[in-house]
Amino acid sequence: MPRFSVIIPVYQVEEYLAECLDSVLGQSFVDFEVIAVDDRSPDGCGAMLDAVAERDARVKVVHLTENVGLGRARNAGLEIATGDYLIFLDSDDTLTPGLLEATDERLRAGLDPDVLVFDYARTYWDGRVVRSNSAPIFGRPGADVFTLDERPDLLDLLMVVWNKAYRRGFVEEQGLIFPAGYYEDTPWTFPALLSARRITMLDRVGLHYRQRREGGNILATSSRKHFDIFDQYDLVFAFLDRHPGLDHWRPVIYGRMLHHLCTVVSRPDRVPAGARREFFQRAARHCPRLRPAGYRPPAGAEGVRTELLSQGRYLTFQGLRAVVRARRTALGLRRAA
Repeated sequence: MPRFSVIIPVYQVEEYLAECLDSVLGQSFVDFEVIAVDDRSPDGCGAMLDAVAERDARVKVVHLTENVGLGRARNAGLEIATGDYLIFLDSDDTLTPGLLEATDERLRAGLDPDVLVFDYARTYWDGRVVRSNSAPIFGRPGADVFTLDERPDLLDLLMVVWNKAYRRGFVEEQGLIFPAGYYEDTPWTFPALLSARRITMLDRVGLHYRQRREGGNILATSSRKHFDIFDQYDLVFAFLDRHPGLDHWRPVIYGRMLHHLCTVVSRPDRVPAGARREFFQRAARHCPRLRPAGYRPPAGAEGVRTELLSQGRYLTFQGLRAVVRARRTALGLRRAA
């Protein structure tokens, strides 16, 4: 049984796939398997994977008969994973040198906790490498192994699946699987952190998150599929319904949800302009249904924005955004004068 299973869903990344695979196969720590899931990629990715598997017995390739999307492709990898720990890597991203060795050392020091969290950096087409804004969280003093109640600041991190290692037995105990659709990381990551009895952190950039010049990130593609976010948060709150001992987290998760919804609808490359009013109408039905009794909106502009969204007040929300932009522009002009 290998120490790690690195699960890589692959779709239309012929330009980046070799670098991704090399970043894993070139690790100093060698006790791992790679499970590469060809999500019916229309380019040469499937053949590339087969060629690598012929050269390296640690690589297993799964060819799906139809394109199922990122989450369900990961599930296909999960079904055959045998490692002690699971790491998910997107096929245009890369692991940093030495990550698996450092992760193994940290896990052994913590007596094999349920979840390990490491940091990431964004890499840009012009050569820039910028560590995440959440880097200070990793350097804060505290116990080496803890629960979310002891380190609630973990929920300030980007809720993604690929900056963590998960004990496979824990994943099976919790019945964690990925749903179909966009924002599939959301109903995996929140339940994983909320239910983990033992969490540890690795203060290290473990993954380079590629920022493509021409785009390529499906979440940065204008589409009505961004409405999937409502269904994904329904799954998160359904998890809380099944675990009443976690009720004290409802106001926090609700606040994180509102912030996430605001981010999605405010980005011009996500919800199509003609569908934004409908997004607010959906929010007006969705948010009151999930709003917990103890929730208090944050102070300042953030609280105003999230409340306007939750009430479906599209025009007022847009007006507030225009005022904020105008103030920022005026401030910039005064500083430049």
